[in-house]
Amino acid sequence: MAFTDELHAAAKSIWDAQLEHPYVKGIGDGSLAEDLFRNWVLQDYRYLKEFARIFAWAVAKADRLDTMGWYAAVLDLTLNTEMELHRQYAARFGLAPADLEAAPMWPTTRAYTDFLVRTAADGDMADLVAALLPCAWGYVYVAKELAKGKPPEDQRYADWIAQYASEEFAQAAEWLKAEMNRLVEGASEEKRARLVDLFVLSSRYEWGFWEMCWKGEEWSV
Repeated sequence: MAFTDELHAAAKSIWDAQLEHPYVKGIGDGSLAEDLFRNWVLQDYRYLKEFARIFAWAVAKADRLDTMGWYAAVLDLTLNTEMELHRQYAARFGLAPADLEAAPMWPTTRAYTDFLVRTAADGDMADLVAALLPCAWGYVYVAKELAKGKPPEDQRYADWIAQYASEEFAQAAEWLKAEMNRLVEGASEEKRARLVDLFVLSSRYEWGFWEMCWKGEEWSV
C-alpha cells in the first residue's frame, strides 16, 4: 500500500465529513446562499496569497531540478494566473479586487495558513508536502464527488465544481501524491507518524474552512 493510501485512510472520516458538510452540499446542488459563498471567495483569496509562499519554500528546499521547476511553475501559476482568475470569478459575485484585498483574514484562515507556512519553513520537504496535500488533493476529491451529481443550475457553482474536478487539478494532485510517496522512502516509523499527523491536521483545517465560511467568524476582542 502506498503511503498516500495510509494518509487517506487516516483522514477519511474528515474528508467524508467535508462531503456531508452543508456548505459543500450547497455548492453541489446550487442551494448555497450567495452571501455565504462570498465568504469563501474572500477568504480563499487571502488563503491563496499565503499558499503561494509554501511553493516558494518548496523551490528552495527541493532536492532535484525537476521538482524545483515544478514548484516554481506552480508558484508562477498561483501568483500570475490563478489569483487573476480568482479576481475575475469574484466579480461574478459583485466583489471588486479592492474588496478582496481589504477583506480581513478570519481566525481559521489565519491559523490554517500560519500552520502551513510554519511547516514549510521549519520542516523538510516531506513535512511540507504532507501539510500541502489535503488542500491540493482534497479539493479534487470533493469536486469529483460533487461532479457525479446533476450540475447546479447556478453556473457559478457549476464552474467551481468543473474547475477543481478538471484534469489539470487532478494531474497536479497526482504529481504531489507521487512526490509524497518518493519522499517517504526509507523514512523511520517516527517520521511517517509525524507526516500522518500533519496530513490529518491539515485535513481538519480544510473542514474548518468550510465551517468558517458557513457560520462566519470574527475575533472575539
